[in-house]
Amino acid sequence: MKKKTQRRLWLRFDRILSQNFLKQLAVLGVVFLVVLAFSYLMLALSGSNWQAFCRSHDLNPWLLPLYLLIDSNALNNLYIDNGVHGWMLFASTISFLLGAFIFNGIIIGLITTSIESRVKDHKEGRIHYLLSGHYIIMGYDNTLPSFITHVFDKDKDAYVLILSSMNAKEIREKLRKSFRQDQLEHIIINYGHRITADTYPDIHLESAEQIYIVGNLQKSSHDAINVECVDCICRYLDQPHIQQRPARITCVFKDLDTYATFKTTDIFQKVSALGIEFIPYNTHAGWAKQVFIRRQYRDFDNRKQTYPYPSVYGNGISADDPKYVHLVFVGTTHFAVAFAMEAAQVLHFPNFMHDSCTTDQRNSSRRTRITFIDINADKEKDEFIIRNRHFFEVQSYLYHDLSTPTPQPQDPVRTEFLKFHGSNSNFLDVEFEFIKGDVFSQPIQDEITRWANDKDHQYLSIFLALANQRSNFVLSMNMPDEIYSNEIPVFIRQDRSDNFVTNLRTTDQRTEDLKLPYAIVENGNLTIQKHQARYANIYPFGMEETAYSADEHSLQRAKLINYLYATANYTTYKFTGVLTLEAIPTQQIWERANAEWKKLSVALKWSNLYSAYAMRTKLATLRAMRHLKPDDTTHDFDTLSDQETEALAIMEHNRWNVEKLLMGYRKPQSKEDKNASPQYADQLKKNKDLFIHHDIRPFDQLGTIKELDSEFTRYIPWIMKMTENMTTQY
Repeated sequence: MKKKTQRRLWLRFDRILSQNFLKQLAVLGVVFLVVLAFSYLMLALSGSNWQAFCRSHDLNPWLLPLYLLIDSNALNNLYIDNGVHGWMLFASTISFLLGAFIFNGIIIGLITTSIESRVKDHKEGRIHYLLSGHYIIMGYDNTLPSFITHVFDKDKDAYVLILSSMNAKEIREKLRKSFRQDQLEHIIINYGHRITADTYPDIHLESAEQIYIVGNLQKSSHDAINVECVDCICRYLDQPHIQQRPARITCVFKDLDTYATFKTTDIFQKVSALGIEFIPYNTHAGWAKQVFIRRQYRDFDNRKQTYPYPSVYGNGISADDPKYVHLVFVGTTHFAVAFAMEAAQVLHFPNFMHDSCTTDQRNSSRRTRITFIDINADKEKDEFIIRNRHFFEVQSYLYHDLSTPTPQPQDPVRTEFLKFHGSNSNFLDVEFEFIKGDVFSQPIQDEITRWANDKDHQYLSIFLALANQRSNFVLSMNMPDEIYSNEIPVFIRQDRSDNFVTNLRTTDQRTEDLKLPYAIVENGNLTIQKHQARYANIYPFGMEETAYSADEHSLQRAKLINYLYATANYTTYKFTGVLTLEAIPTQQIWERANAEWKKLSVALKWSNLYSAYAMRTKLATLRAMRHLKPDDTTHDFDTLSDQETEALAIMEHNRWNVEKLLMGYRKPQSKEDKNASPQYADQLKKNKDLFIHHDIRPFDQLGTIKELDSEFTRYIPWIMKMTENMTTQY
């Protein structure tokens, strides 16, 4: 029992001694007081008249023991020079030696150890420096540099605090590969767990500008831990004594289904209740937005350098364009599925249905087609359909088995998984195709070749999204010759650096006057064409260290879209007039837009965001309809003609149909449809709260509500003008 108590006392002593410098000094102070008392005792027991000696030398008797302890020359000055001997000399010598040991040994060692300990604590991220105005990133994985770069884009003098349970020295060394020394000086690494609220006061979480919950994408429990982190932050910020809060929390989700759930469910309504904007983020979907919407990516070594992505719809598609957009994804990985979902949200065009078309006159051959090629496509398609069941209850899909030695006929089989028929089905302008087969097999290669030669009917793009990066690279370097000669864009998923693909493309890209001659003889006649080199149209995507991209333009446009609907007159289906809007101070409009945005549910926020994302596609369409060059912005603010308004209004409703179905809404069955039973319309329309939307139908079947699509379309120039001078954020 005695030994057990002794060990516990030593444990308590070691903990106190190892905690901080002040407690180490306190221990030293206790030792000093004990030694000082011992010095008095030694002099008192020596039998010498030490007090008389002090008086004869004008010394305070009570200071002599202290003098012996702290002055290294005390023994020499007072005793040896004055001939002091005997027990007094012995007692004084003991006191002197104790003092020399404590002050010349322990204190120097303590200071040295304290300096080393502080350096160690700094390197391990256990010292906290930042008080306010900083940006906090919680967790660490290979995508973290892209989040830091985004912060520095907004404010090059900002301080970034990384909270991670990883080794701080290891993180710092990894960041050295991505940032300059002057940038590293603005990056603080603190050790801690993101789901432990005890660390939040140390990093002053409440006074941060923004919080990015990144986590570690390599861990299977990534999403669950990040959700727990958001809950923990909310509980901390909801304390009565905390008055200040961050403006925004961005939370990364790894799983696409989790990400989709948080786009339609107000599970984090408590975040909004605290006045904080909550943004779910998925790196796969983020890359899709870089390819289809922002159409640019960063250089791996120099993040200020960006490279453009090509348009997957050529120079823009007008109402009479005979070609459809065809995206081919090799593999059904997270990247492929995320890209397909984002593409379906934004790639809508007016040539699917002319303004004079009826439902039966839709040109189904001009649907945007999204094709998956996978050796397990028969199984993968079933999972994809179930995950998006409400889409496939309305729209049929294509399936083609090219895995057998004797493949099926060239035309794929149209398969229906429908609950609706007739005019209530197949009215969407997007369709999916699933092809079973090995991409390296001859039947698949022949199919790709056939698509590449079909330049008069489709805008083809190939996305190599296999899980194995080497397979993507090998395939990209060995596509059918028709892919290269017809300048079909090939997008290659890369894990890390884009350098090789970017440099290879840059080397092979040629201006018009430097293109390579290509001579052919047909029917005895020589024809000379001009081509770029072989790899002039290959593009990387998916690089981890440049993964994060925040589209602030689209966010602000989404807020303006919501502002227009929030202030609309739903009796006349009219927005506030443009002249009236232009007379309102801009600051006042933005204040109202931000206030209305905070009131929205998560699902409605995403609805407005997808409408904003599609605005770039609509601008390309407008320029094509006006016979302008794709980069000609001189007429973007012009008032739309009636023909342009109607074409884009139909596009908007087609986009909205797909958006709602992919976000989990479903088309009402006849017994649920307010249009089928108008006498019960008031009761049936409440089904919308259960994600049953009555307006999921062809444009020509809409009632007066379709006037809102036309009204919104007229305000696209105003929205573009309002966001023209925003600072561009990557």
